[in-house]
Amino acid sequence: MNQSLVMTIIALDRPGIVERVSACVADHGGNWLESRMCRLAGRFVGLARVEVPAGRVAELLHALQGLEADGLRVVLESGVSEAGPSGATFQLELVGQDRPGILRAVTGVLAAHGVNVEELSSDCVSAPMGGGNLFQARARVVVPTGVKLEEVRAGLEKIAHDLMVDLRLQPARAEAHR
Repeated sequence: MNQSLVMTIIALDRPGIVERVSACVADHGGNWLESRMCRLAGRFVGLARVEVPAGRVAELLHALQGLEADGLRVVLESGVSEAGPSGATFQLELVGQDRPGILRAVTGVLAAHGVNVEELSSDCVSAPMGGGNLFQARARVVVPTGVKLEEVRAGLEKIAHDLMVDLRLQPARAEAHR
């Protein structure tokens, strides 16, 4: 029987990090199922979901801890069932002049309505024509059954107006669902 595991990986960015971690997983009979990885502030940061035979989890953990000598920090957690919250899935997109607190304000509205953020990516880019930095965010969110979408939209529109950002909330495309 296989056990589902979630890994977080962080290290100074350099070639070979993914190879080292994936080799540990494969060497212990594991299967790499999904991952998200990127470079942030000179660091390699990754999330991965793997399956490993239940009897080999301790061995894998020991092998991953051995990578710390090379500057790789890997945290391993047991996965839980795949069932997520029920409701409608939406794509949220935000663009505006960068300033502290944008993400906090938007996620505050979402949390107040019980909306679950399933995936989020953000970045700052130079604004065209030398206008400072733009903050951009994209999120896949689930609005629970029973929550009034109009109320969520109204809260987001107020925040967008207050922060002077463009914000869109639209139904997610079918291929965006997992």
